[in-house]
Amino acid sequence: MQSRATDGQQAPGTANIKTRRWSVSLVWIVPIVAVLVGISLVIHNVMQQGPVIVLNFKTGQGLTANKTEVKYRNVVIGHVSEVELSDDQKSVNATVKLAKQAESFTRKDSKFWVVRPRIGAGGVSGIDTLLSGDFIGADAGQSNDRAKTFIGLEAPPPITYGEPGKRFMLRTRDLGSLDIGSPVYYRKIPVGQVVAYALDADGKGVNIEVFVTSPNDVYVTNNTRFWNASGIDVEVGANGFAVKTESLSALLLGGITFRAPDYSPDDKPAVEDTSYELFEDQKSALAPPNGKPQFLALRFDQALRGLKVDAPVEFQGLEIGKVVAINLDFDEKTRSFPINVGIVIYPQRLGRAHLKMLAALKHDPDDEQAGIRLMGTFVENGLRAQARSGNLLTGQLYIALEFFPKAPKVVFDATARPVMIPTVPASLEQLQEQLQSMVEKINKLPIERIANNLDANLTEMRKGIKQFSGKTLPGVQDTLQEVSKTLQSANSTLAEDSPQREQLTQTLDELGRMSRSLRELSDYLSRNPESLLRGRPKDAPAQNLQPSSSR
Repeated sequence: MQSRATDGQQAPGTANIKTRRWSVSLVWIVPIVAVLVGISLVIHNVMQQGPVIVLNFKTGQGLTANKTEVKYRNVVIGHVSEVELSDDQKSVNATVKLAKQAESFTRKDSKFWVVRPRIGAGGVSGIDTLLSGDFIGADAGQSNDRAKTFIGLEAPPPITYGEPGKRFMLRTRDLGSLDIGSPVYYRKIPVGQVVAYALDADGKGVNIEVFVTSPNDVYVTNNTRFWNASGIDVEVGANGFAVKTESLSALLLGGITFRAPDYSPDDKPAVEDTSYELFEDQKSALAPPNGKPQFLALRFDQALRGLKVDAPVEFQGLEIGKVVAINLDFDEKTRSFPINVGIVIYPQRLGRAHLKMLAALKHDPDDEQAGIRLMGTFVENGLRAQARSGNLLTGQLYIALEFFPKAPKVVFDATARPVMIPTVPASLEQLQEQLQSMVEKINKLPIERIANNLDANLTEMRKGIKQFSGKTLPGVQDTLQEVSKTLQSANSTLAEDSPQREQLTQTLDELGRMSRSLRELSDYLSRNPESLLRGRPKDAPAQNLQPSSSR
């Protein structure tokens, strides 16, 4: 058995291997430290770099690589590193390097625009860029999604996301004179503005987005009414002309006014993005609720020049609806062109009269068939529609619903939709018919024959007057003269103080005056023979044909 080697002695046949320790020379310390510092600087630089985004604008006006800055609240948050045309060469792409602290501007709904001098509805903006140069304005969005490409705005947004307030949606038939930046008024004080507008999805209206600043947004309640305050509102009534305008700014730029009706209860402030209807004027906006509408059809046989869509419909002088359609039709039986008019009425506008009618007739307003039967009863009692003149100067017409007890009876069709209401001719039309009837009667008169007969009668009358003046009147005068001579001789024989003489003197005087009156009558008839038929004209002087008593 082989004995083990003692300590310190190498066993025969075994290699003695010793490991050498690695040592760094002082010469390599400096390069290693330099490399580590460089790596740390690169890592720090990469970590400090912000996101890179691409902005797409229609033109590159005001954009310069490595010069144009991106600012938010007048603080630089990035700069343009590159400007180039898009692939389709229809726009310009600006590559922007944002700062690390500007990562919130990569949100999908962030907005970017070029700030340059502008003149718009809100006034003049961007004057400071005349000295500092154009720059890109930014507004951070609120979305949780991120994006790297954005469509740049051609004009600055009127309201940024950071401004306190609420946005509301308005729906109207057309935009009118409103535009982005048009003011929104509350009690004639500007409290907001129009920030956006777009056509409705069906193309039948316009959606307008308005922004009301805080703390004025609390005045927008669930029952608030908005109306267009643009231009001048002119009303003509019994008290004369009334001209209203919200302000000079609204007159030039357009505007919107809102207010809650006086009869509305105390409402809570509306939540953001609440939708409202934009009315055309204050009168329609603050009117009581219309209630359930009822559509009616009218058919007129006469021309309706001056009747237009939106013309009022009145019942007993109270406006309860409006005209919604006017169409020309053709009747094959009569070979004529009647006019079909569609109207909408709101029975609830009758107020207490409507409530009393429902209570008296025990009528359910939600029962459509009961409503049709009620309308049929009104038609049987003489309810008719008539086109009347609303303004003699403009010739505008309106529709009046009135009861005509003497109107001809008509058959009411309860199955027609919409319900058909009979019509009667317009008042002017009736007057024209009456005048036409009078003219026709006058034309039928034998005027020429009547004139010939009058001429013949006047000729015979002249002959009679000449005969009376030439023969009869001289004989009467001779007789009177003889009587006068006889009385004078009798007077000479009577005593001067006797009663007989006084009576005789009076008789002679009266005979003299009678003779003169007959002479004047003869002369007047010779000049005016037609007075025997027509009488004495009103402006002719009165003829004193009666003898007056002696003084």
